[in-house]
Amino acid sequence: MRLHRRDHWAALLVLVPTVAVAGLFLFGFALWSGWISLTSSTLLPRYDFVGWLQYQRLFAMARWLTAYRNLLVFGVLFIGFSLGLGLLLAILLDRKIRGEGILRTIYLYPMAVSFVVTGTAWRWILDPSLGLQETARGLGWASFSFDWLSDPDRSLYTLVIAGVWQSAGLAMALFLAGLRGIDGEIVKAARIDGAPVWKIYAFILIPLLKPAFATAGILLSVTVIRSFDLVVVLTGGGPGFSSDLPSRFMVEMAFRRDQLGLGAASAMVILATFIAVITPFLYAGRQRAR
Repeated sequence: MRLHRRDHWAALLVLVPTVAVAGLFLFGFALWSGWISLTSSTLLPRYDFVGWLQYQRLFAMARWLTAYRNLLVFGVLFIGFSLGLGLLLAILLDRKIRGEGILRTIYLYPMAVSFVVTGTAWRWILDPSLGLQETARGLGWASFSFDWLSDPDRSLYTLVIAGVWQSAGLAMALFLAGLRGIDGEIVKAARIDGAPVWKIYAFILIPLLKPAFATAGILLSVTVIRSFDLVVVLTGGGPGFSSDLPSRFMVEMAFRRDQLGLGAASAMVILATFIAVITPFLYAGRQRAR
């Protein structure tokens, strides 16, 4: 009994510092940012309560509205295409094709690089004077045009392309693990009944991947929120502010424009949006566990 109690207290002593630090940086600073968003803080924090003034200023700014709309568009396209492409790659690998190990490594490789490297590489690839456009024209296709980086109406989609390239492998790994974890007897029974392969995946296997979809959705949502590096390196938020995202807006207002209260307000809106997005995934996972 004494040995059991010692182990219990030893485990608590190991966990308490980690939990305390995590709580401070996750919840403590979130609460502090929430309070700062209700003050008139500029270069330095102030603690005078001004109510919802910073939020009124925030949603009256055309740049913020553009950045927030871009977040919604980027998030939907990025998560949707990453899930779709990841599922397709997982199904192809699940068919036990030749060279599966090599292909799996190739698909997972982009996950090993940072958004800075991803943004730099795709900036070269999509640069009209250096990448795809110049290469195609050098091969004789003189009319070929791919100038999305300099097109205000399409620059946002370059972020989607680069983001999906990096993150589809993550979704693939989760889906492939889910497929490999399904009881093979289910597939055998369906084949005995004469079900074609596409029906087995569409009506049996894919519906069983709900936990993998929930996990991938949450992880990709986190990636959407922390896409600051990708925006800065690939498009710089431009042309103009056409590809700006709230994460870049927040950093610029809080640390470059001496508008700490406004930056904190934008951070709280981002946090609220993130919570609203992941709550259905968490609720679905909890209901399934019950």
